Amino acid sequence: MITALLGFAVLLALCFYGFRVGFATLLVGFVGFALERGWSASLTMVAQQVTEDAQNYNLSVIPLFVLMGVFIYRSDISRDLYDAAYAALGKFRGGLALATVLACGGFSAVCGSTLATAATMSKVAMPQMKAYNYSDRLAAGTIAAGGTLGIMIPPSVPLVIYGIVAEQDIGLLFIAGILPGMLLVLLFLLAVVVMVRIDPASAPAAADLDQERKRNAIRGTLPVLILFTVVLGGIYGGVFTATEASGIGAFGAAVIAVIRGHLRSIGALRVCLVEAATTTAKIFIVLFGAVVFTQFINMSGMPYDLLDFVDDAQFSPTELVAFICLIALLMGMVFETIGIVVLLVPVFLPALYATGVDMIWFGIIVVLVTEIGLITPPIGMNVFVVKSVLPRVKLTDIFRGVTTYIVALGIGLITVFAVPQIATFLPSIAR
Repeated sequence: MITALLGFAVLLALCFYGFRVGFATLLVGFVGFALERGWSASLTMVAQQVTEDAQNYNLSVIPLFVLMGVFIYRSDISRDLYDAAYAALGKFRGGLALATVLACGGFSAVCGSTLATAATMSKVAMPQMKAYNYSDRLAAGTIAAGGTLGIMIPPSVPLVIYGIVAEQDIGLLFIAGILPGMLLVLLFLLAVVVMVRIDPASAPAAADLDQERKRNAIRGTLPVLILFTVVLGGIYGGVFTATEASGIGAFGAAVIAVIRGHLRSIGALRVCLVEAATTTAKIFIVLFGAVVFTQFINMSGMPYDLLDFVDDAQFSPTELVAFICLIALLMGMVFETIGIVVLLVPVFLPALYATGVDMIWFGIIVVLVTEIGLITPPIGMNVFVVKSVLPRVKLTDIFRGVTTYIVALGIGLITVFAVPQIATFLPSIAR
C-alpha cells in the first residue's frame, strides 16, 4: 500500500509539473515495477502489456468513433444544429442560451469531443449571444458547461474506455447513457431558466429566426439525426455491435460531409485522417500508460489492501461508490476524464465486484463525476478552452457562469445515484 501511495504521489507531482498523464503514468509504472522486480522484468512487462492492448480488437471502436466525430466536425454542421435548437426555443427568455445547451448536446453527441464542442460553440453561439447583449457570465458559462454533455451522451469515448478497463459491454454502456444524458440536458435547460429569472438583464429578448433559415437548419440536421438513430438504434436492437456501429457511423459521417460540400479532395480527407489519428494516439498513450501503471499498482497489492479496508469498514455498495466518487471529484480537478477512468477504476475493481456493485450503473456514475471536473476549478479544462477561443472574456466570469451548471450536474449525480434505474432500465431491456 505504501509503495502504491508513493507512486500516486510522484504521478501527481509530475502532472503538476506539466508532464502529460500518459507519459507520467508510463514512467512511474515502469520505474516502480523495476524497483520491485528488476529492470529486465519491467521492460518485459511494458512490452507485453502495450503489445497485448494494442492488438485488442475492442479498441478499434475508439479511432472509428473519433473519425466519425472529425467528419461531423469538419462538415460544419454546428451552425445548423444551433439554428434548429433556436427555432425550437427562441421564443422563451434566454432562448439563445437554451439553444446553446441543446446545440452543445447534439453536437457533442455526434462529435464525441467535449473540447471540440466547447471550442466550436464558442465561435458559433457566442457572437449571436453578444449581438443581443447577453452577459459574458451566462454566455461563456453555458458554452463551457454544455460541452461536458458529450462524454455522457453516446457514442462516448470515456464510456468506451471504461467498458474496456472494467470488461463491460460497450453497447450496453451506450444505451445506459441515454436517459442520464437526457436528464442532464433538462437540468441544464432548467439552470438557464433559473439564471435568467434571477438576472433578467443577462438575457435580453432576441429576434425570431426567419422561415428560410429555419428550413435550412432542419434540412441540415436531419441527416445527422438519422445517422445518430441508426448507430444507437442498431446497437440497442442488437443488429450490430458497438465496433460495427463505429464503422457505420464513420462511413455515414463521411457521406454527410461530402453531401454538405466538404471532404471532396484528397487534401481535405488527409486533414481529417491526420486529426483522427492524432487524437487516437493521445487517447492510446493515456490508456497504455495507465495499463503499465496498473500493473505496478497490482503488484504493490493496493487493490487487495483496499478490499480488506472495505471489508473491515463494512461498506455497503452505495457507500463504496460514494467513497470512490469523492476521490474521483478530487482527481477531476487535476486529471482529464480518460485519465481518471483508467487510473481509478482498476484500483477498485476487486472491491466493486466483491460488494456486488452494478458495473453498468457505476460506469455512468464515474462519467458523471468526471463531467463535474471538466468545469471545476482549479483546472476546468472546458473553461480554459472557452477562454482560449474568447480571450476578451474574463476567466472569473466563465467560472462564475458555470457555477449553476455545477449545481445541476451535482443534482444529476445525486439523482442517478439515488435512482439507479435511470441508468440500468434501458440496458435491462436490451439484455
